[in-house]
Amino acid sequence: MRYVSTRGGAPSVGFVDAILAGLAPDGGLYVPEEWPTLTADEIAAFAGKSYAHVATEILARFVGDEIDRQTLGDMCEEAYAAFTHAAVVPLVQIAPGGFVAELFHGPSLAFKDVAMQLLARLSDHVLGRLNRTQTILVATSGDTGGAAVEAFRGRANTRIVAMFPDGRISEVQRRFMTAAAEDNVRCIAVAGTFDDCQAILKDALADQSLKQSVGLSAVNSINFARIVAQAVYYFTTAVALGAPHRPVAFCVPSGNFGDGFAGYVAKRMGLPISQIVVATNSNDILARAFEDGRYARGVVTPTQSPAMDIQSASNFERLYFECVRRDGLETARAFQAFSDSGVIDIPPQALAAMRETFVGVGVGEGDTARAILATLNETGELIDPHTAVAVAAFNRLRDRPDPVVILSTAHAAKFPEAVHAATGETPVLPRKAQSLAARPERFDRLPADAAAIKAYVRAFAGA
Repeated sequence: MRYVSTRGGAPSVGFVDAILAGLAPDGGLYVPEEWPTLTADEIAAFAGKSYAHVATEILARFVGDEIDRQTLGDMCEEAYAAFTHAAVVPLVQIAPGGFVAELFHGPSLAFKDVAMQLLARLSDHVLGRLNRTQTILVATSGDTGGAAVEAFRGRANTRIVAMFPDGRISEVQRRFMTAAAEDNVRCIAVAGTFDDCQAILKDALADQSLKQSVGLSAVNSINFARIVAQAVYYFTTAVALGAPHRPVAFCVPSGNFGDGFAGYVAKRMGLPISQIVVATNSNDILARAFEDGRYARGVVTPTQSPAMDIQSASNFERLYFECVRRDGLETARAFQAFSDSGVIDIPPQALAAMRETFVGVGVGEGDTARAILATLNETGELIDPHTAVAVAAFNRLRDRPDPVVILSTAHAAKFPEAVHAATGETPVLPRKAQSLAARPERFDRLPADAAAIKAYVRAFAGA
C-alpha cells in the first residue's frame, strides 16, 4: 500500500513513512494511492466479533506487509484493553431510529482515545524497529491533546508537546494534559485560537530543518493512521444495526472533519452508508460549504462545544482532493488560495460529489442546550455539548428510513459547566479520572507565534 499527497508534489511513501511524517513535504495530506475494499460477506463476518478483531482487519488493508498481522493484532488487543466498556464503542438507543455510539470509554473520556491508543503503539513499534525517536507536536481544540498525552506519556521513543488555546477549553480537558508528570511531556497554553495552534503546527511540520533535527511528527487527524482507526467504529456500529444488508446513516459533530472523513473512508471501503450528517456549532464553515458550495473562513466564535470552535477544517482537503478526481494541482491551488484569502469556491462537479454523501447542519447555542435537557428528560442519559450538537441535527432530520448512528464524542463530565447550565445536574467524573483535580498542573504560556513555539520544541528535544 502506497500513500500520495493531496497536493501532488511529493513522492509516494509506504504506511510507516506516512504515519511518521504526518504531513507530506509539499504541505499536503497523505491518502492511499488506491482505496482498499471489502466485500459484503467480509463486512457481514464482523458481526459478533470483538472490536480489536475488526480493527485488525481494517488496519491490515492499509498497513500492507509493513507490519505482520500477528503484531498488528496484538497492538489492537492491547490498545482496546485500556477501555472501560467491553464493547469499546457500545450503542445506546435514544429515539426511534436513533442510536448513540459512545466513543468516550477510553482513558481520556473522548473519542480521540479510540485512534490515539492504537497510534501510540504503532509509532512505538516502528520507532523501536528503526532505532529512532520522535517529537510529536499536537494542536488541540480540547480532546486530541489529552488523548495524545494519555497515549504517549512515558514512552521511551517519543517526546510530546501539546498546544491548546489558552482559556478556550474546559478545565477537565486541560488537566488531562497538564497533570501528566512524565518527563517526555510538555504543554503550552497558546494566546490564541485553535486555528492559530493548527497554523503553527503546519508551519512547524513544513520546517524541514526542525523536522529533521527533532524528528518532528503529528498525531492530529492530519495523520492518516488516525483516520483509519476512526473508520473502524463506523463498521462495528453499522454491522450491529444490520449492515451490509441495509444502509445506515451517521450524524457526526464536526470541527476538524477527521471523524466525518473517517466515515467517507468506510464508505469507500464498501460500507453501505446512506448519508453522513456533518453537525457544526456556530463555527459552521463545513455546514455552509456543503449547503452553498463556498468554503469560507469566518471568525472563531467561542461556544459551549469548544472542541468544534474551528474555522479551518484540515481534513476537508482530503475530501476536496477526492471530489476533484484526485487532481493534486487543483487541490494545491485551492488550498493556497484558502490560505491567502480564506475562501474556496467549490467546483460544481466536486460539490455534487460531496453531496452524494454529506449534508451539513449548523446548530446554535440554544438548540444545543435544549438537546442536552431533552435527551436527559426523554432517556435519562446525560450527553456532552458536542454530542448535543449532533443530537439537535438528528432531530431536524429524524424522518428517514435508515437507522442513524449519532457519534457521542466525549463524556458529559468533561464539560460539567455546560451540562449543569442546561440541566441543573452536574455529571460525575468516572472513578479513574477523579484524581485529576488533586494533581498539580504543569504548562507554559506562549504567544501565538510559530518562531517562539518552534524554539521551545527545539529546546525541549535538545534537553
